[in-house]
Order: sequence, then C-alpha cells, then structure tokens
Amino acid sequence: MTDALRPMPRQRLYEQVLDRLRQYVTEGGLRAGDRLPPERDLAQRLGVSRASVKQAIVVLEVQGLVEARHGGGTYLVRDSLDVEPVERLVERRRRLPDVLEAREALETKLAELAAERRTDEDLAALRSALAHMADEIEAGDHGVEGDRLFHAAVTAAAHSALLAEFMRSISEQIAESRTESLRQPGRPHRSLAQHQAILDAVAAGEPRRAAAAMRRHVRTVAKVRLLDWDPEAER
Repeated sequence: MTDALRPMPRQRLYEQVLDRLRQYVTEGGLRAGDRLPPERDLAQRLGVSRASVKQAIVVLEVQGLVEARHGGGTYLVRDSLDVEPVERLVERRRRLPDVLEAREALETKLAELAAERRTDEDLAALRSALAHMADEIEAGDHGVEGDRLFHAAVTAAAHSALLAEFMRSISEQIAESRTESLRQPGRPHRSLAQHQAILDAVAAGEPRRAAAAMRRHVRTVAKVRLLDWDPEAER
C-alpha cells in the first residue's frame, strides 16, 4: 500500500522563525560578528513566544551558525544563516549516539594495537597529520581534515585489516560526528591536545595508555550541543 497520502508533517513554529531570521540576515546585510536582536525583541516583532525564538536560536547554535554568549546576546559566526533542514538535523541526532558508541569500541582497540605494532613510517604519518591539524587551526579553521588524517593514521598503524574495514564501513557517519564535535567552541584546540596524548602513548609503545587516551578523546567528541537539543521542546 502506498504511503503517499500519509499525514504531512506539521512545520514547527520555530522552523518558521528560522526562515524569518535567515531572511532578516540576508536583507540586513549582516556579517559574521554582528549581533542579532534580543530574544524578547524578536518574539515581539515576529508575534511568537520567546520559547519559539529560543528554540530557533538553539538550532542555529547547534549548527555552529551563531554563538550565544551568556548575558551578552547572540552573534553571527558566519555571513549567512544557511540552516540545515530540521528533519535532517533530527535524524543525525537520532543516529549519533550509536556512531559514537561504535567509535569508542573500535578506535580504543585500534589505538592499543597501534602502540604495539606501529612502525617508523606510521609514527611519521601520525606526526604529519597532527601538524596538518595544527596548521588548520592556526589558520582559523576547525581542523577537520587534520583530524581525519590523524584517525586514519591510527587505524593504519594498528595493522588490522578487519578493523580497518569496519572503520571504512562507517566512515560517513564518523565524518558527521567529527564535524559536529569540532564546531563546538574551543573543541579544535582540545582535540589537538588529545591527539598529541594519543601519539605520545603510541610512540612510547604503551598500549594501555594509548587506549585510555583514545577513550578520553572519543568521550570528549561525544559531548556536543546537538545531543542536548530537544526538537520538541517548543511544544
């Protein structure tokens, strides 16, 4: 039986607020660093509740488009509000815990094996990836490519074909979790330091230390604003 005539999803009010905010930023020529009007003013001007405005701001914050400073207002991080569709955001939020659980299980073991099996070439690849990430962060980026290279180098250093295949099978989901984590405020520098701790343990040939360092890192990756967001909070 076709489901073409299934009930249509009702657009949440805060999604309409998102549309208006995107239009406001575009028409007003706002740029990164500019401040949005206070939530109370937005609610009055749009004729909606502050709860709807607050939920819209949370969605923008989750996507790294604005920075909400405690007691200091909300500021644009980019020159536009190209908001990801909320339903796609909800779907990513749904699957993220499973991805993070798989990452902790796989990557902790990979780090342990890397400390046992790494070669000089493996260590050189790890150091190169770390330097790449540091350069990205220094240039003002989040360090996404350097992060990818580092975790790929750990996987390669473990010399486990089957575990590497498992990692490849969830590479797209891992990329999502990487991007989600690295756009958290202050996260790129913290991740870089944690990568250094993993590298130090691998280079020292200390499997338990390497596994512990990777476990701490992946648990930090799991601390993202997206998982604190309730898509239905407005209702």
